[in-house]
Amino acid sequence: MAPEITPDHIMQIGMGFEASKTLLSAVELGVFTELAKAPGDVTALRERLGLHPRGAQDFFDTLVALGLLRRVGGIYHNTEETARFLDRGNAEYNYCGSLLEMANGRLYGIWGSLTEALRTGIAQDESKATGQDTYGALYADRERLRQFLASMTGVSHAANLAIARQFPWKDYSTVADMGTAQGDLATQILLANPHLSGVGFDLPPTGPIFADYIAGHGLQDRLTFVGGDFFVDDFPRADVIAFGHILHNWDQERKELLLARAWQALPSGGAVVVYDTLIDDDRSANAFALLMSLTMLSVTDGGFGYTAADCERWLRAAGFSQIRTEHLTGPDSMVVGIKE
Repeated sequence: MAPEITPDHIMQIGMGFEASKTLLSAVELGVFTELAKAPGDVTALRERLGLHPRGAQDFFDTLVALGLLRRVGGIYHNTEETARFLDRGNAEYNYCGSLLEMANGRLYGIWGSLTEALRTGIAQDESKATGQDTYGALYADRERLRQFLASMTGVSHAANLAIARQFPWKDYSTVADMGTAQGDLATQILLANPHLSGVGFDLPPTGPIFADYIAGHGLQDRLTFVGGDFFVDDFPRADVIAFGHILHNWDQERKELLLARAWQALPSGGAVVVYDTLIDDDRSANAFALLMSLTMLSVTDGGFGYTAADCERWLRAAGFSQIRTEHLTGPDSMVVGIKE
């Protein structure tokens, strides 16, 4: 007999926003941080969080049913995962919780206008209301910028660790991290390779946030910040130029321009490293990458995701050779090209 056809899969996806927003609200309210201090029953936890009695028990029990909390004898506890990644007192919160904060405070509302983005091709982010370009609007608010840059560390950290291990850094002395955000890519590379020094390049408002992050890792003597616009200003001189989660922000013309400018700035034998959440070449398997491309539709003026084959073609057009693609971790891969 043929298997029964049901709408379960459709409904799970269609109503997935309910589970997502439950988690995002829990992060916003500090549920996991509060439970890290002490477990509690529904009354105690509700009072500690300042919640109304009407929805509190349903809220906490939903988190239990979603596998995000444990309840033992009426007492709520964190799971191993939420204790590790969603307690603001843990360093690893920066690699998960900060991204969810940005998703809640920024992306959740923007994704609500996806239909409009699909109909018009116009970004639905802060730029829509201000008339500024995407990054002008985003960087104009210091607190929103700080949250955004922290979330970029969160979404990139696992891949940054992989690049620090996988790429043959022993063959090079310097690295320039273009669009550095807080500087986590360069930080992880330098921590794993003590012979290297580097530069983080980004728009000038990023500088103080970068400095704080680098100081926290003790790299002030090996890693410096350069402020500028990488479409206009000279690239820093380095043996390796890296673009981490950068090219997907721009239209194809600007993607190709950045790679051409990297080729011009590199010495003979230098390398470019491009990593992103790459769409699989068949465009059917890496749902996370395709969803990321829809995010780029919604939050940038022309950005879109791309495949490894796309990137390899752009690198060849820019003049690079010995091009290769390597998987990093999860949905992320890197494409490497050499200037001969």
